[in-house]
Amino acid sequence: MGARVYPVQSALNGPAGYRVLVNGREAELNRARVSACPYNRRWPGHQRTEDQTEIIEFLSMETDGPAEIEIEAPEAFERVCVRPLSLGIVPETEGKKIRFRLENPVYLTVEPYGRRNALHLFADGAAAYDIGEDESVLYFGPGEHDAGMIELKSGQTLLIDEGAVVYGCIRATDAENIRIIGRGILDNSRNRAKILYEVLAEGNDMAVNNAERLHTVQMEYCTNVEIDGITIRDSLVYNIRPVGCRNMTIRNVKIIGCWRYNSDGIDMHNCENVLIENCFLRTFDDSICVKGFDCYYEGDVEAAVNAAMYRNGEKYDVFRNVLVRRCVIWNDWGKALEIGAETRAEAISDIVFEDCDVIHVTGPVLDCMNVDYADVHDVVYRDIRVEYDDVIPRPAIQKKDGVKYEEIPADKEYAPPLMCVEVLYHPEYSAGGNRRGRNRRILFENISLTGRQAPGMVVKGIDEAFGCREITVRGLMWNGHPVRKLTEDQLHVGAGCSEIVIE
Repeated sequence: MGARVYPVQSALNGPAGYRVLVNGREAELNRARVSACPYNRRWPGHQRTEDQTEIIEFLSMETDGPAEIEIEAPEAFERVCVRPLSLGIVPETEGKKIRFRLENPVYLTVEPYGRRNALHLFADGAAAYDIGEDESVLYFGPGEHDAGMIELKSGQTLLIDEGAVVYGCIRATDAENIRIIGRGILDNSRNRAKILYEVLAEGNDMAVNNAERLHTVQMEYCTNVEIDGITIRDSLVYNIRPVGCRNMTIRNVKIIGCWRYNSDGIDMHNCENVLIENCFLRTFDDSICVKGFDCYYEGDVEAAVNAAMYRNGEKYDVFRNVLVRRCVIWNDWGKALEIGAETRAEAISDIVFEDCDVIHVTGPVLDCMNVDYADVHDVVYRDIRVEYDDVIPRPAIQKKDGVKYEEIPADKEYAPPLMCVEVLYHPEYSAGGNRRGRNRRILFENISLTGRQAPGMVVKGIDEAFGCREITVRGLMWNGHPVRKLTEDQLHVGAGCSEIVIE
């Protein structure tokens, strides 16, 4: 087969961009709107302005062998970087042309201009979906489809084929044996918030419940779920939100075009037996999160959460057995690989993040933020490669309309913590609950940081009962050199923390 580029439907308007050849044949490019700066705002009932964003291009293709890539950039550049750096791709350049060879299916970015105007390239492996032709298969072929809300029932398969753009949301509740597969695009750009009552934009210190906002893919209390191959573009809120789900696999998913408030990647709540692998996520909020129940309820929050934890005669009060591997993360705001912040679960355990590349960040990278009452234990971050920009844009909160991000003084020495383990009370996320949790047996193993900024770590608790212990860092590398210890400037330890070991 070689390489085959997927068909492209109508694209977003934008300036003339990249020209790409795949094995000598010109390829069509998709477009997406992404965040251009880490400038956030507590949700006041209206969206970010487009001057905080930019239009980027992405190429979607399938390959079962080597592919020659030739790119003509829109403007002159001094040097180009292909990320993840772990791929070892050093392109040849001639004028505005960039050439390199893909040996295998891979998801990467080509960056002649730093973080801005990056070309995203998604090369899938050959697809082999086993589906029937009966009414249990919901099929969307090439073309644009205004689907609205798609409700999946037990035993159904949703196939979004290559060349298809499906505008809508997907929801499943109390379902089993469901699949969302294909190489097409699930586009959420037409999803808008329903404003329930007006709230002043200025003076808002916390999120408010003044709007109804639908996540792109929401699974509640489902069993045996597969999501494979699709691209999700322009989510209003979370891209994929499983709640109380068991036996779930998410693989080969590409998430792009996140620029609106709270457009997290994959945020899971009290699930069990989850595998996430071979995905690419560029998000404007947290990328992959393991959470307890979240509840922003003006009343007895703990009673409301306890009621939600009981479903169909079963209890969903723990989160355990998760493996996240071989993913590429670009985080424009928030955290890359996270436990929390919401941790309303009796226990969160047996969580492994491994063999992942984090190619851009603005906030804490590997994070365990316990703001509720979970006993978080046996968490492993292993073989994670993190890339820091020479200058990392510092996240900021927009205080009032009209204030531009560029008006905030730049801090060229800013670097977020590489590792964070915390137990704390958060005035927003912990609201309505009085119980606190603890973190124990958290391992950071073979973490490699590339960049001029040194690795930093934060470990904080409340007291000995609600703190952090048995926190181990083993095999930390910075620019290819082992880090034997962290200095006082690099390691910040708060109350209730013990048995912190740097090996």
